[in-house]
Amino acid sequence: MIKIKNRNGSDAEKITSLNIRHVTKHFPGIIANDDVSMDVGEHEIVALVGENGAGKTTLMNILMGLYRPDSGCILVNGMPVEFSSPDDAFAAGLGMVHQQYMLVHNMTVLENIALGCRNMWSFLHLNLPAVRKRIYDISGRYGLSVDPDAYVWQLSVGEQQRVELVKTLVLGARFLILDEPTSALTPQETEDLIGLISSMKQEIPVIFISHKLDEVKRLSDRIVILRHGKVVFTGRTADYNAADIAAKMTGHEIQFPRNTMQIVSDKTILDIQHLDVKSDRGYLAVKDLSLRIREGEIVGLAGVSGNGQRELCEALTGLRSSAGGKILFCGSDLVNQPVWHVIEQGMGYVPEDRDEEGIVPPFTVRENFLLKDSSSSRYAWHGFLNQKKITTDAGHLCQSFDVRCSDIYTAAGSLSGGNIQKIILAREISRQPLFLVAMYPIRGLDMGAAEYIHRLLLKERERGMGILLVSEELDELLDLSDRIAVIFKGQIQKILDRKDATYRNLGILMAGLREEKGAAK
Repeated sequence: MIKIKNRNGSDAEKITSLNIRHVTKHFPGIIANDDVSMDVGEHEIVALVGENGAGKTTLMNILMGLYRPDSGCILVNGMPVEFSSPDDAFAAGLGMVHQQYMLVHNMTVLENIALGCRNMWSFLHLNLPAVRKRIYDISGRYGLSVDPDAYVWQLSVGEQQRVELVKTLVLGARFLILDEPTSALTPQETEDLIGLISSMKQEIPVIFISHKLDEVKRLSDRIVILRHGKVVFTGRTADYNAADIAAKMTGHEIQFPRNTMQIVSDKTILDIQHLDVKSDRGYLAVKDLSLRIREGEIVGLAGVSGNGQRELCEALTGLRSSAGGKILFCGSDLVNQPVWHVIEQGMGYVPEDRDEEGIVPPFTVRENFLLKDSSSSRYAWHGFLNQKKITTDAGHLCQSFDVRCSDIYTAAGSLSGGNIQKIILAREISRQPLFLVAMYPIRGLDMGAAEYIHRLLLKERERGMGILLVSEELDELLDLSDRIAVIFKGQIQKILDRKDATYRNLGILMAGLREEKGAAK
C-alpha cells in the first residue's frame, strides 16, 4: 500500500493515476454500485454526475475507506490498494470533502482540524499553535477564510463547508474528491473555488461531484455518469452541452418551470415588523427587519450565507427568541411563541440542514412523516396511535412525492439527499400549511429532483400558500419569486419585483452596495 510519512502532506508521494475496477456494493434491498469502473489520470479533473441515489457518494466512500466493496478493486499509481479505514485512504494521499460534513459540532474549527494532524503531536502534547499556523497558511494561500476559534455549531452551512475544505488541504491531500463542494457557497465563493480547483489540477488530480452542470462543463476534462448504480456514459466533457448531460443523467429532458402567474390576492399573510434577532454569539444577526408577504406569493430572500437568514427563519418558526419587533401571522403575533403554537397556526418549515434539523436519521421514513402529527386526532386517539392509518398515509406520501426507498420502514438517514428533501416537503406540504419557510430547498440536489421541487412549490403557490424562499441560487430566485428581497448583515437592502431583478443588480445588493452609478436604485 502507498504510504505517506505524515498527515500534513509534506512527504506524500504524488498520485498520477487512480483506477476503479468493477466495484460492486450492496446494501439491504439495493445495489448502490453495480460493476463500476472509472479512471482518473495526472493533471485531470473527472466529473462524476448522476441523480441523487445513483451511487456517487457510496463509490467515493469506498475510495475513502468508509465502506468496503463487495467485489472489485482500486489501484493507485497502478498498485492495488485495500482501504480498511479512512486512515488508509489518507495514507495513500486521498482526501475528500464530503457532502455531509464530518465535523464535531461542540468543538472549535481549530480542534476539528487538529483531530487529524497526527504529526503535530509531541510528548503526548498537541501543538495547537502549529495547527493554527497551518490553518492560516492554507486559508491565506487559497482564500478560504475560516475562524479557528469559532465553534462549528455557530457556523452556517456555507462556513462549515469551507472548514471541511481547509481541513482536507491541511491534512495534505494529494488526490482530491469534492462531493458537491459549491452547494453551500455564494457565487463569488464558487468562482474562487473553481479557480482554485483549476489551478490545483496541475499537481493534484480531482474527482468532482456536482449537480451544477455549468460547473461541470467549466471544470472537468472528462465526465462519468452513473444511473441506478451503473456507469451509463463516459466521455470528454467538451463534446457535450449541459442539456445533453442532464438528459443522460435522468433519461429524459429537463425543463425548469418559471413563475409567470400574477398574484391574485392583496391579503397579507406574514407581516414582519422591525424584527431584531440575536445570533448564537450574542450579537444582532437580524436588525430592524421588516417584510410583508401576501397569500399566494413567493418572496425570495437573496444573500450571502451568514447574513442573518438562519436566525430570521428560526425566529419565524419559533426555534429562536426575538429581541424585538413583531411577526404578525394572519394577524396574530408569533414573536417568542413556542414551536408547537407556531406549527398549529399553520407555519411550515424546510430547514437549512435537512439531515440535522429536517429528519431524525435513525427513524424510518414512516416515522419521519409523523413527527409533527403524533398527537393529532388524525393519527392518535387517547394516546394510542392508529398504526394502520399511519402506514397507509406514509405509503401514499412516498408515492405522491416520488420518495424512492425500498419501503417505508427504511431508515430515513440512509437515503439520498434528494429523497430526504422529498420526505421533509411531503411532511410539511401534506399538512396544508398557510405559509412555508423554505431554506435552500434544492441545495445539493440533482436536476431532476430540483425540477420536481420547483414544480411543487409553484403548485402550492397557486393553491394560495405564502412562501419565503431562502436561496443563494440566483436562477432559482429569478425562476420562482414574485419579489426578491436582498439581505445583508441582517437588514433588507432592497426589495425588487421579479421583472426588475437581474443577476447584476442582485449581486451588487448582495455585496452590500445599495446603488451603482448608471444602475437603477
